[in-house]
Amino acid sequence: MKKASLLAALIGLSASMAYATNGDNMIGVGPTSRSMGGTGIAAPQDAISAIFSNPAALSQLNGSQFNFAGTYFAPSVKAEVKSGMLGNWKDDSQDAAYAIPAIGVATPINDKMNFGIAAYGVSGMGVDYRNEDPKNTNTKVSVMKFVPAVSYKYGAFSYGAGLDIDYQAADFGAGLSHNYAIGARLGAGYEYQKWNFGLTYVTRQTVDHKRIYDFDGVGLTGTFDGTYDDLKLANPAQYGAGVSYKGLDKWVLSADVKYIDWANADGYKDFGWQSQTVYALGVQNQTTDKLTLRAGWNYGKNPLKKHDNFNAAGTTNIQGKTMSTFGYEYFRLIGFPGIVENHLTLGAGYEFSPKFTLNLGYKRAFANTMTEHSADGSIKSTLSEDAFDLGLNFKF
Repeated sequence: MKKASLLAALIGLSASMAYATNGDNMIGVGPTSRSMGGTGIAAPQDAISAIFSNPAALSQLNGSQFNFAGTYFAPSVKAEVKSGMLGNWKDDSQDAAYAIPAIGVATPINDKMNFGIAAYGVSGMGVDYRNEDPKNTNTKVSVMKFVPAVSYKYGAFSYGAGLDIDYQAADFGAGLSHNYAIGARLGAGYEYQKWNFGLTYVTRQTVDHKRIYDFDGVGLTGTFDGTYDDLKLANPAQYGAGVSYKGLDKWVLSADVKYIDWANADGYKDFGWQSQTVYALGVQNQTTDKLTLRAGWNYGKNPLKKHDNFNAAGTTNIQGKTMSTFGYEYFRLIGFPGIVENHLTLGAGYEFSPKFTLNLGYKRAFANTMTEHSADGSIKSTLSEDAFDLGLNFKF
């Protein structure tokens, strides 16, 4: 009962958070994967990163283990608006830093099969400009996943599957809306001498939010009809491939490439997101018998399409609702600026005993700015991020 209560508390805490990296997806889960640039499709270091990156990679883990990870996430978001209708203003988003937990367990079933289960925050974004913004923009989207998974090893090949149980919460300033979705993640792996290769696929998972926001409106600032509209918002399909090399003494080299299909995900495609290819590199060195050092890099082009010189007096259709084009551009660029591209990551692990390891990580997403212009003026957002990770790995 105590374990169930703890799991419920962790799920509830993560689901209330908002954060962003590749679009609004985390580059990785847990300090080992994130400090290696978010890699893990071919070389996961623990249960959390294996289930998130490639469930087939559970077969690479030895014995049973329990992981707990916590992330202190501190985004810095800034907006500047020059508008004939709204006036001129600029401000820093007033959102505080967030604490994001993750847990994972993995254990062998027999000499060919492994079972794992994990719960973690995987996606989200939001801003709070209620002090300066005449439109009082205050947005939140977050996704928590609960994933049981299994892997099967057959010679040099391994196969894996996980069931994604999603909880997605969203608040666009009109009150919290939340709902659930179910999907799957599939993976495969191949080991050749000192090389490991991996493939993974995650299905699109669509959440139907009821009465989330009044999108109807005409003109620059919108004349709303007073009825809250529904919105379908999907966690996008993902395709990934990875390779790792362990042929150098005490070194692990890893590289992943992922395709995140925002352009075919409900909600994101409606607000002009394009699909994104993400490249990640990671390196790990066992510096001493106890100390392991890690570093990585991650890049994904900003997925927001730039609509420069848009018609501020026009209208845009959002899932059957008519939204003012000015309000549409304002909503997506000021309210949801998932625009960072380059990430540098660092980390370290220290093995206090064969059964307990402490892992630390740091991620810096470098500032990126996007500006759009219209006859009414301009809107601009700037986003950068810092994240600090702590993880505890228990083997039993």
